[in-house]
Amino acid sequence: MLTHLVATLRQSLGILQKQDIQVVSRQESGLSHLLAAALSSASSSSTAAVTQIGDDCAAIPDGETYLLLAAEGILPMLVETEPWFAGWCAVMVNVSDIYAMGGRPIAIVDTLWSQSFSHSQALLAGMQAASQTYQVPIVGGHTNCHSPYNALSVAILGRAQRLISGFGARVGDALLMAIDLRGKAHPQHPFWNAATEADPAELRQDLAILPDLAEAGLCDAGKDISMGGVVGTLLMLLETSGCGAVLDLDAIPCPDMPLERWLTCFPSYGFLLSVRPQQVAAVQAKFQQRELTCAIVGQIQSGQQLHLRMQGETQLFWDLQQESLTGFASALRSETPPEGQP
Repeated sequence: MLTHLVATLRQSLGILQKQDIQVVSRQESGLSHLLAAALSSASSSSTAAVTQIGDDCAAIPDGETYLLLAAEGILPMLVETEPWFAGWCAVMVNVSDIYAMGGRPIAIVDTLWSQSFSHSQALLAGMQAASQTYQVPIVGGHTNCHSPYNALSVAILGRAQRLISGFGARVGDALLMAIDLRGKAHPQHPFWNAATEADPAELRQDLAILPDLAEAGLCDAGKDISMGGVVGTLLMLLETSGCGAVLDLDAIPCPDMPLERWLTCFPSYGFLLSVRPQQVAAVQAKFQQRELTCAIVGQIQSGQQLHLRMQGETQLFWDLQQESLTGFASALRSETPPEGQP
């Protein structure tokens, strides 16, 4: 069973699409060094060390804090077939990126291309609904209703006091999966919807756990669970952190659906955190207080291999020394954590 699962996940669209990022990472292979050099002239060396290309957001030092900048393009099929839901997701995934890095969102802009005014209205209605739910204003953008195709992308600005970074996992960390299982599966797309019918105030408070953890010094490493699912997300975390891991599939919180399908879902509220062992209980308590699930699902190890474990069997899933995923590696990662980080 594990052999079949490994083969299936390696060919999943979410993970294959992560490899597309190599088109950009090859072009930007020197940018991380240029970025660090530029920032070191205007900031402390510890600030420059944590500002690297390949995280969920670009983290731009701004005094004692960071401006967070991110953008997402929405799957064309979703834009075409479910424009309201596509508009909602465009806001939601950007908001998630900001919170995943320990930040709070400030504002959104969008770029909307459509074949008709009515299609634009549906996309905008979905974005407006999510904007109100997450209390993040849409402050500008670009709109074209005479396009030969329908397309949508959204960019977001946020601010963080302290960062949760995809470059920060350390050997010996526990892997925690924080998830909201109070939702339902989308009937067509690989999406677990724990957002559109949730109470807006409750949803915002659930997301606020992430910056609270960062500011309390309880967590400095992690990512939001993306379209690559928990396995693809962990692989990205390992690649940028220069580590390996064992992921225990038996320990993954799963709703009433086949594990294979769950592992390729975007969960709408889901975070994979790499946490120092002495902080695990405190981190779990923060989520449990909000009636969210937070389970230990693995451990960070030395090396650069990801192994999957299930029902007493362990198999190699990916060797990052032999095969890149995104191409954004930990070239600038220091073994010594930045000042002020746990």
